Amino acid sequence: MDLRELVAALNDFASLSLAESWDNVGLLVEPSPPHTVNTLFLTNDLTEDVMEEAVQKNTDLILSYHPPIFTPLKRVTWKTWKERLVVRALEHRIGIYSPHTAYDAIPHGINNWLSKGLGACTSVPLRPSTAPSCPAGGTHRVEFCADNTEHLDTVLSKIKDIQEISCLTTLPARVEGEEQTRVCLNCSQKALLEVVALLSQNSLLYHKTEILLLQKPLLPHTGMGRLCTLSEPVSLSHITERIKSHLKLPHIRLAVGMGKTLESPVKKAALCAGSGSSVLKGMEADLYLTGEMSHHDVLDAVANGISVILCEHSNTERGFLSELCDMLATHLQNKINIIVSEKDRDPLQVA
Repeated sequence: MDLRELVAALNDFASLSLAESWDNVGLLVEPSPPHTVNTLFLTNDLTEDVMEEAVQKNTDLILSYHPPIFTPLKRVTWKTWKERLVVRALEHRIGIYSPHTAYDAIPHGINNWLSKGLGACTSVPLRPSTAPSCPAGGTHRVEFCADNTEHLDTVLSKIKDIQEISCLTTLPARVEGEEQTRVCLNCSQKALLEVVALLSQNSLLYHKTEILLLQKPLLPHTGMGRLCTLSEPVSLSHITERIKSHLKLPHIRLAVGMGKTLESPVKKAALCAGSGSSVLKGMEADLYLTGEMSHHDVLDAVANGISVILCEHSNTERGFLSELCDMLATHLQNKINIIVSEKDRDPLQVA
């Protein structure tokens, strides 16, 4: 499969518009075209050990959940490990693609996989995603009424000349017993300034103008984090064992909420893969589940009677790769070979 065709298919699997604004997602390293991809290599973190594994396995494209290039590189030399990743990738004609927070947001993504560790439950995003644009086009809606005069025809003619105007309609209306025409249109922020400037030239029109900010619709089941409601409440100790089993971990870190014990029931759990403080903070739940949180955020949660389970950052993400492998194989119609890294692992261990 051609690299550009594959990247388009990956973007279709998880739209990059769902990624956080601060993120660096998409195709990060591209060998000179044409570039055919026969083997796609999945990893959570692209380290030098993982890169060596990818080279040995004749990889054509690495999908690294975490972007190995995040802050801008000022040079590409052999001096730092991230620069060496780029050098090695280009030397061996290996592309690098990163989806990161786009995979956090999608309904079939990492947070959905993490929620399976709780057992049977229903879930909703903690911070829902919005559509990239309003369904009717434009960011604002402008409405005004005017007498049926030649002056209105002149105004409408000038409005039609403005770029980024859509859904322009005119309807008969009765205002204070008088027959008038109601004009409605959608427009961009830039076009709005021109429309307002035009209408302000006629004070009668301007004072009768309504401007509405159009809201982007929420995307169902899509967004950051999840608030999970268990089908049946279970004890904190039992939910801890479920999570350890799901993540294949011999241990996790647990902070028991104030006034709670290991036998206290858990009915609602708020979770966020990776580093979840900003998404979980202030959420009402019996339990917070994430990879890492600051010491003070843990203290705040505990003081509010919320227990906290921390599993280390990438331990809440890496297990998703095997599920992702199967989903991508189906999405790509088994046209390429997809393998999961065996060298990728969490950098922290208990000594």
